[in-house]
Amino acid sequence: MKSRILSNVAGIALACSAFALFTQAAQAQTVSAPFAADYVLADLGPVSSLPFPYGGLTFKAGDPSTILIGGNANTAAGLLYSISVVRGADMHITGFSGSATAVGTVGAFNDGGVVYGPGGVLFTSQWPENKLGQTKPGSTGEDKVIDLAPLGVAGSHAALNFVPGGFGGASQMKLVSWGGGEFYTAAYAPDGSGTFDITSVTQVDLDSSTLAMDNLPGGPEGFVYIKAGNPGFLANAMLVSEFSDGNVVAYDLDSEGNPLVATRRELVIGLVGAEGAAIDPLTGDFLFSTFGTAEDRVVVLRGFTKLPPALPEPASVLLFGLALAGLTLIRSGSRCQETRLARLAK
Repeated sequence: MKSRILSNVAGIALACSAFALFTQAAQAQTVSAPFAADYVLADLGPVSSLPFPYGGLTFKAGDPSTILIGGNANTAAGLLYSISVVRGADMHITGFSGSATAVGTVGAFNDGGVVYGPGGVLFTSQWPENKLGQTKPGSTGEDKVIDLAPLGVAGSHAALNFVPGGFGGASQMKLVSWGGGEFYTAAYAPDGSGTFDITSVTQVDLDSSTLAMDNLPGGPEGFVYIKAGNPGFLANAMLVSEFSDGNVVAYDLDSEGNPLVATRRELVIGLVGAEGAAIDPLTGDFLFSTFGTAEDRVVVLRGFTKLPPALPEPASVLLFGLALAGLTLIRSGSRCQETRLARLAK
């Protein structure tokens, strides 16, 4: 499994080596030249009492003062944790308040995808299990877990999101696998109990001009949707945390909300283990977590001027089912069996 678990046998030498790797990466992480005039990075540091390694993150539905973030990611002991944020006078997040608290028993094998979907259901990606968890509003444990392998998803699924309203392909569920970068559209329907069935999964060719099926490069993890009109974004776009390559990149979208690989642009470079992805609903800032450093942390990219769609209000499953064809779904904010440390060394 790709979990970054350092054994006692590794000793001081390995710990020092990992720390040096992190220090070098922390100094090197920068906004790339095309975006540097408009965007700035701020390192929020680690989250108190959140166990390494970190998984994906999102803002709690209806509460922009609280973040949900994965701890002990990629393991059976994984859980989602709640942490309060501290905001400055300009409303940008400057840090965290208090200590992280587990959210019931939600979050086993959590990975880069932690997002809200229809009906206020929280969807969580499970790596390396290649599964998708669902937690209904008010539940303290996952109410449903779907095995994605029988549906044709390559091992293992790592992240997901829903295409927001106002975008091509609005309401569609999108999935991505690490580290092959396979990208999918998933059809889903209410199951009558407040959660959802996935009825089919179709892999998307991200560059139809070639004969081969094109996937996302860089070892993709969490991804979010960005409105046109933000500095440097003339069209609606997607940001992707590239775990393997250590970047945050931007893609233009096709008419169905899928990234076009030929439009890839590097936004943040020099990272170690870019993992989750979320949008601050108050400022539009992009937040991402890291996995695989000596001290995992949360980093924020400021400079976005167009706010994302509002957090979804809880809706009845019956209402959703009747309006499925036209309902706008929005999110908060959105391999082989080898270790992530080994991937970092590649």
